[in-house]
Amino acid sequence: MIYADPRKESIDMSLYGPDAAPSRPMYGLPQHVQFCRKCVISNQRPNSAVEYKHTAESKKTVIAFDEEGVCDACRNAERKHAVIDWDRRRADLMVLCDRFRSRNGSYDCLVPGSGGKDSFYQSWMLKYEFGMNPLTCTWAPHIYTDWGWRNFDRWVHSGFDNYLLTPNGRVKRLMTRLAVENLFHPFQPFIIGQKGFAPGFAAKMNIPLVFYGENEAEYGNPIADNESAKRDYDYFSMASDEETYLGGVSVADLQSRFGVRKADLAAYMPSDPRTLEEKGVEVHYLGYYLKWHPQAAYYFSVEHGGFEASPERTPGTYSKYNSIDDRIDDLHYYTTHVKFGIGRASYDAAQEIRSGDIEREEGVALVKRYDGEFPERFAEELFSYLSLPHEIFPEAAKNFEDPIMDRSYFDALANRFRSPHLWAYSDGNWRLRRSVFQEN
Repeated sequence: MIYADPRKESIDMSLYGPDAAPSRPMYGLPQHVQFCRKCVISNQRPNSAVEYKHTAESKKTVIAFDEEGVCDACRNAERKHAVIDWDRRRADLMVLCDRFRSRNGSYDCLVPGSGGKDSFYQSWMLKYEFGMNPLTCTWAPHIYTDWGWRNFDRWVHSGFDNYLLTPNGRVKRLMTRLAVENLFHPFQPFIIGQKGFAPGFAAKMNIPLVFYGENEAEYGNPIADNESAKRDYDYFSMASDEETYLGGVSVADLQSRFGVRKADLAAYMPSDPRTLEEKGVEVHYLGYYLKWHPQAAYYFSVEHGGFEASPERTPGTYSKYNSIDDRIDDLHYYTTHVKFGIGRASYDAAQEIRSGDIEREEGVALVKRYDGEFPERFAEELFSYLSLPHEIFPEAAKNFEDPIMDRSYFDALANRFRSPHLWAYSDGNWRLRRSVFQEN
């Protein structure tokens, strides 16, 4: 199979006419677009997926709305503010720490992170508030931002040992191009490492307690997921490599078609659940025990570690402190807008509304102004990163009609992933059929 140049393909544009009859949604999304009455998120928001099983044919489960038109994430926020006994949860955390606490000064928990506001808050609280001896570990971003690298350095120098895994750069580029081509998901190689590296590393280091930050239920996964402090093994382990997909391609095809050696894929492979069980590895969410507030974590990391926000507004949104470590973040949120009609401003505004930082009316205005903005600032560098020139990728490049990515290629590719139930095309422009600026 050769990946065809999307600029040479013809799309049935009749599906995208402003008055076209409703067509079947892509990705298994709901036909009727609905917006939460409390925040700005829509019912097209996909729940977290097991990335090792993600292929072009995968169907999405999405955020749930109740009979009052309120999303699960907002209901979860209500429980955070009014129902959960946080003093009791904090006491439970102390019990957990005491169960794993080192008696000889060795590492007794592992904190994965990039040096962003959340990982700084997690590690600082565990070390200085709860008396643990955390080791930190990092799966390197695709391309660090200057401020992201400085924040990583400040994190380590605020008092933490760190293991930084930087995967084979050529393999990561290839997997990112495949993830874009197959899934329109440029962030997938990072997410795989973010979720999968730490548990396996903990087993190797004989550190059985791993702490992530907040549960995905904070942002829309089922509320029931937040009833447990533990992260599901399915996110980072699989019993058989034969069922593993990376960038939407099977491991076998990566080796046979794209010239990737088995050893070069080792960092990406899921942990064996039997090994994790034997080692007694437990993966917990710190946000289950401590009330999570992203903006407060930002101010905390500034005060205690000199955390540096981006010097400019992040493209596609109004904020300067969320997910600022990796240059490819910009492109990732643009692709979510194409696939699901939900851009970075929607994610940021929804979270800040739930946290009580802004009102819904302000959130709607911010979404209207910024959502779906193309990220120009790193575009040329990112398209170069996504290109697979023959002299560097002699085997992989053969699989593409045009292995070089540029803006015209990317824009044409994006149109493959636009679901007709979300998008209309007229007068040379794409627009969403329904937006949060309209009444539900």
